[in-house]
Amino acid sequence: MVATADGRATIDGRSGPIGNEADRELFHELRAQVDAVLVGAGTVRIERYGRLVRDPERRRRREEAGLAPDPLAVIASARLALPPDIPLLQDPDSQVVILTASPAAVEGSRARVDYLRPDDVSSPADQREERPERLALAPMLRGLRSAYGVGTILCEGGPVLNRSLLQEGLVDELFLSVAPTLGAGHGSGIVDGPPLEPPRAMELVSVMEAEGHLFLRFRLPV
Repeated sequence: MVATADGRATIDGRSGPIGNEADRELFHELRAQVDAVLVGAGTVRIERYGRLVRDPERRRRREEAGLAPDPLAVIASARLALPPDIPLLQDPDSQVVILTASPAAVEGSRARVDYLRPDDVSSPADQREERPERLALAPMLRGLRSAYGVGTILCEGGPVLNRSLLQEGLVDELFLSVAPTLGAGHGSGIVDGPPLEPPRAMELVSVMEAEGHLFLRFRLPV
């Protein structure tokens, strides 16, 4: 995640203007290390997601490491609020799994799109907890592991999805880029929603700096 020094996760509704070139390199290198990239539908719509790994050299290095050339793209959208013209869904080289409670499907997609729904992965106890506006993510992640062999996931937000993952105890590490910028306004931070009870403590693993931007790596204790 990326944020301004006063904690804003977006400027004019997008996160892209906050980071610098070093942040973008770190962002793409993190994508190059994982089995899957998880993102919420709102972030996919606003940021206009396309193919996850576009650089041929990064795809080559992924293959040499025993990974697929591109990570699996995983979109969390409880109500399937996804227009088909998003570049990711129009990329025939991309494989996408949509986590949703909706029985519908995205029409007109050129990517390979699969759907993972609560009935596919949940125990009866999970289903009792399910609400239409919220997905229980733990059974979904278990489903990704069993059906697609996903062992490592990079979550790129947004803030509501981040809170859900934290609430369910599903976050191992946080990579946070802090820009030397003050955004003000009323945008959300990197985590949004009701307070976490209790607040999540973190252990600082490393700090790097480039052109005044700080790159923090935290570990969340089990």
